[in-house]
Amino acid sequence: MDAIGLPVLVGLIAVALLFDFLNGLHDAANSIATIVSTRVLRPQYAVFWAAFFNFIAFMVFGLHVANTIGTGIIDPNVIDAQVIFAALVGAIVWNVVTWGLGIPSSSSHALIGGLVGGGIAKAGLSAAVWSGLSKTLLAIVLSPLVGFLLALVLVAIVSWLSVRSTPFAVDRAFRIFQFFSASLYSLGHGGNDAQKTMGIIAVLLFSQGYLGSEFSVPFWVVLSCQAAMALGTLMGGWRIVRTMGLRITKLTPMQGFCAETGGAATLFMATFLGVPVSTTHTITGSIVGVGAARRLSAVRWNVASSIVYAWVITIPASAIVAALAYWAVAFVK
Repeated sequence: MDAIGLPVLVGLIAVALLFDFLNGLHDAANSIATIVSTRVLRPQYAVFWAAFFNFIAFMVFGLHVANTIGTGIIDPNVIDAQVIFAALVGAIVWNVVTWGLGIPSSSSHALIGGLVGGGIAKAGLSAAVWSGLSKTLLAIVLSPLVGFLLALVLVAIVSWLSVRSTPFAVDRAFRIFQFFSASLYSLGHGGNDAQKTMGIIAVLLFSQGYLGSEFSVPFWVVLSCQAAMALGTLMGGWRIVRTMGLRITKLTPMQGFCAETGGAATLFMATFLGVPVSTTHTITGSIVGVGAARRLSAVRWNVASSIVYAWVITIPASAIVAALAYWAVAFVK
């Protein structure tokens, strides 16, 4: 693997942290859309709440997702500075485009698509670790489905338990409960998404011989990635908040609680298993689930379907941008 100078290495790490910041900015809506749309918290307070739990996530979860990104998508022996640069360009370009359009696409899958595009541009299809990649692709389908089903079941259980309570009492109780469900979702978001950038920086350090013979994630990388994501969350992402919290379906505090709890449970399971899922896919599936529990017509299916189209093209689109970036750098060299 080609060695690079320290300034280039630092520059690439800075670009990776920029991606992490944009991930927090782009995906802030995943953590706070429901609690904002139900008017439990005002947006400016909600982002502080979400950012805090984004940051402390490393205290709860291991680094299984970081290890998957670092070694389970593209063969780490293929990865070099040029592949990492191409992957980050592909992910950042796609994030900026979808953020500008207000489309809640997946930052996670943009990064994975970027890695795949950069790796294949360098070494062909043999660069891909198909076992890890297939697990990730399967999660594209399963994470929103699991979030949908869990949210649907939670609405049924909560509705049954609340049948003898007045609407006012239910609303007041779940306004309080939403603080806890939003915290859990923000924790799951920070735990799964920040680890993806950790894996990118760690495999870059590994490729340059800074980690010795065994892949690992230094603690300073963990802290810097969690901080970058939390800072991005603080900056918000109000266009996507509007889509996620207001346009898919109208939510009550009880439904917001069920959506966040179902989504958080899905993220916790995936993070402990080391599967890099999309927080965007997960919360969207959960919001659709609570809307469908009321009645199918409560969900604005045209909005939901446009989001699904964005999911389908995220990995190939970011992979193409990354491959072009790799070949452009190779041409300049």
